[in-house]
Amino acid sequence: MEKLNMQSADGVQANIEKIASLFPDCVTETITGYEPDGSPILKHKVDFEKLQQNLSSEIISGKEERYQFTWPDKKKAILLANSPINATLRPCREESVDFDNTGNLYIEGDNLDVLKCLKETYLHKVKMIYIDPPYNTGNDFVYEDDFAESTSEYLANSGQFDEQGRRLVTNTESNGRFHTDWLNMIYPRLKVARDLLTEDGVIFISIDDNEVGNLRTVCDELFGKENFVACLIWEQGRKSMAAQIAINHEYCLVYNRNRLVSINESKKSTYEYWKTKKTGLEEIYREYERLKGIYHNDNHAIEKRLRSFYKSLPDSSPAKAHSHYKCVDEKGIYFPGDISQGTGTGGRFDILHPINQRPCKVPSGGWRFGIQNLPKLLAEKRIHFGEDENSVPCLKRYLKETEYEVMASVFYKDGRGASKRLDSLFGHKGLFPFPKDEETILSFIKMATPNDTDCIILDFFSGSATTAHAVMQLNAEDGGNRKFIMVQLPELTDEKSEAYKAGYKTICEIGKERIRRAGRKIKEDNPLTTQALDIGFRVLKLDSSNMRDVYYSPADTTQANLFSQVDNVKDDRTPEDLLFQVMLELGATLDSKIETTVIAGKQVFNVADNYLVACFDMDIDDEVVTAIAKMQPQYAVLRDKSLSNDSTATNFEQIFRTYAPNTVTKVL
Repeated sequence: MEKLNMQSADGVQANIEKIASLFPDCVTETITGYEPDGSPILKHKVDFEKLQQNLSSEIISGKEERYQFTWPDKKKAILLANSPINATLRPCREESVDFDNTGNLYIEGDNLDVLKCLKETYLHKVKMIYIDPPYNTGNDFVYEDDFAESTSEYLANSGQFDEQGRRLVTNTESNGRFHTDWLNMIYPRLKVARDLLTEDGVIFISIDDNEVGNLRTVCDELFGKENFVACLIWEQGRKSMAAQIAINHEYCLVYNRNRLVSINESKKSTYEYWKTKKTGLEEIYREYERLKGIYHNDNHAIEKRLRSFYKSLPDSSPAKAHSHYKCVDEKGIYFPGDISQGTGTGGRFDILHPINQRPCKVPSGGWRFGIQNLPKLLAEKRIHFGEDENSVPCLKRYLKETEYEVMASVFYKDGRGASKRLDSLFGHKGLFPFPKDEETILSFIKMATPNDTDCIILDFFSGSATTAHAVMQLNAEDGGNRKFIMVQLPELTDEKSEAYKAGYKTICEIGKERIRRAGRKIKEDNPLTTQALDIGFRVLKLDSSNMRDVYYSPADTTQANLFSQVDNVKDDRTPEDLLFQVMLELGATLDSKIETTVIAGKQVFNVADNYLVACFDMDIDDEVVTAIAKMQPQYAVLRDKSLSNDSTATNFEQIFRTYAPNTVTKVL
């Protein structure tokens, strides 16, 4: 049986293997140590000078000046993104909702480590990422840091570290590493996150003026300039006390993993892909139905009142933007659209006015459509005529047919509404300052995933879990089955904050409670259409590996610790803890269906309908091994020391060859 690695993938070694396949002469082996039996431990390394020469048509000598974006410790940030970790995600049933049936995940822990844990299992499986990272405004933010602190500084500033050894930085502008610290935080996270996106996947990143320039350059490097979609400007309507110019907006950078694939998918789609529904329409439709109830088929009277309705709207009303839709016929509200050919090459033929039968005025550019299309347009009453032949006819463009439009790069959504709705949801003011607007995030998700309503949405700076709220709300509206993965560091709330006073000791506690409350409210508001809506979530918490460090060199092994090496699993870990680490190792998604049975007194897990069958109990005999083999799973996993005796160990391989020859067997 093969032994499981039980750590995240080593990105560096994976890249080296790719280089070796192309340039074998550029990769060498070096001895980095020795196994307990004395055999050398070999590691592949790249001869970069030789590789550089292989990639150049000229002799390489010295450094050449070139355009590049760099900062102190950028190389270490890249190394951090690629380096493996010995960590796992432990399930927490007591904080979960509908653990056994939900497809949603809430993960507590440093997001870089979490992303590394997810990388292999969720490689190219995430359709959309939305994040709202720290804006680098001088407030505290937590990040992995081994760049600038010496051991002495670490000890001197020990109060600035959390329990996991992460440095809590007050990143003031007086800090000489103000931008450097932020870049070293964001770069490796985005680098790992990119690999999770599907080929047509998209990432939305909220940011403000402090780092928008640097973030744009980082994303150009990681995602490619060609995959830039837009820099959205979100006007939020908040007042500012600035001495010169009031800043009432922020940005949202949008990148595709592969823009060409995304565009091609949108062209093939029958849905309104990358389009959003115009705001303010429902208000117009309500007024139109009210007027119809009063004036019935008197379209002239309805038009007159509809114009008055538009004039009465405040300038801030989204409905006012559609005031050109002021004409009415039996099919609904429309506006008379220009049907001339702007190039001047359009058709020139007569269209007779329906009242006086005189030829109407022909536009200077000619008609946009050919004469062969005229009978159909007239039969469908799609031509709008003026009072007489002196007016150029127009094409009726109905509001119902033009509800969707390509999103504008500048949009307005008052951010104060999100705070009010969150306060109402909790029945308490000020629990989470400046939450993101779930309605705006919903529109992003809807725009990016209309033809893929069974996809995964990831937010690894989840905060108050706005993105999870938006996913559930959108699923309730369109019947989708989108799944969310929320990742949040369990940062402590300030003791003076409203959140702390209300009993929420960490940001994670706020996020989880919001999901619970939002899910219940969505179902209460839509009882007839949300019976099957998934409002649950599995809580997982980042922790050190379930495995002891048993890879000792002879010099490190003493009589005192020899006994502890008999079992390679830590004492405080449960079978379900082990199961989830194995799921990550073998590519089973963390929302997979898990069935538990008891065979001969031993607990056996069946993951994703026989994709993985595992038993972590001790003293496993032939009966249990045979039962697992007869299930014919793709993978079968046991603990290294679990077999009850030498006879079972001897029979193990034969049992699987007999009953499950295609099953891959592994041990912890």
